Amino acid sequence: MLAISHLSKRFDDLTVLEGFDLTVPRGGVTVLIGPSGCGKTTLFDLLTGVVPPDSGTLSWMGDPLPHLGAVGAYMPQKDLLLPWCSLMDNALLPSRIAGADPGASRRRAGAFFRRMGLEGFEAYLPGEISGGMRQRCALVRTLMSERELVLLDEPLSALDAITRRSLHGLLLALQREFAKTLVMITHDIEEGLLLADELLVLSKMPMKILQRHSLETPKPRRPDDPGLIRSKTAVLARLDLELSHETL
Repeated sequence: MLAISHLSKRFDDLTVLEGFDLTVPRGGVTVLIGPSGCGKTTLFDLLTGVVPPDSGTLSWMGDPLPHLGAVGAYMPQKDLLLPWCSLMDNALLPSRIAGADPGASRRRAGAFFRRMGLEGFEAYLPGEISGGMRQRCALVRTLMSERELVLLDEPLSALDAITRRSLHGLLLALQREFAKTLVMITHDIEEGLLLADELLVLSKMPMKILQRHSLETPKPRRPDDPGLIRSKTAVLARLDLELSHETL
């Protein structure tokens, strides 16, 4: 379980988070959705140690931590593949940094490449393949870190709808197969409802949780499922209300 308690962060006179609390159950998919600029990415920066909090505590499985760098993997919106390295070399970066056995790491990465439909492209450079393939390689690299906790910051937002839908299935399959705990930021309400075990609707800054939606419909889900449509309507209504307050 990930526990965030009383987390606060200010940048000069801008309060992004103030006493923010969040508990993420182990082994599920928690999706965060909120207005643009509400502080979601800053939250991930705090969790990964990119910026220090002003106050607050973090813990993973009951162990207090200054940040999640030692226990979590992070996949940002951009794939951030090294353009001069092959796809396989990009995927192997976490293993090399960790000093893992090179042969075993290559075999493991090869298995992920087959699972992701990247077999045969191991020697290609990132500039020689599509955006969807680059994102799949970035996902392989994230999984190669062997961390149970995975933070995903809009990892599919730059992709077309068809590619995104195919990667939804891969994310869910890999999350179940490898018992990952996923925390995902998205602006796409339907995407969040298709993937989440729990979806959290966030306010504008200073960010707080406005709504929690527990989704018990079995996965994979269909966009035309009546329960999903009801949840989408409720999320849209709450976000519209939050944004309308901003314009008054």
